[in-house]
Amino acid sequence: MELELRFFATFREAAGGKTVNAEFADGSTVGDVLRDLESEYEGMEGRLIVDGDLAPQINVLKNGREVLHLDGLDTQMADGDRLSVFPPVAGGS
Repeated sequence: MELELRFFATFREAAGGKTVNAEFADGSTVGDVLRDLESEYEGMEGRLIVDGDLAPQINVLKNGREVLHLDGLDTQMADGDRLSVFPPVAGGS
């Protein structure tokens, strides 16, 4: 299945662009996709999944909905879905 992956801030730098279209196995979950991203992009390694769970303070959205409000890392992906990955963001002054 083909997914549209969107990256923001430092994750955009690690992926080399804002949007990447990539193929994943049918039945992949958000966790499967994030693990693949960690192994593919050096700047994401260890920053998406920590101790088997979504890393603290990052936001991952499936088609605009926060995956923590769905099934977390077990959220099923389908062909054509969009996954957006936001790193932790600090507040201003």
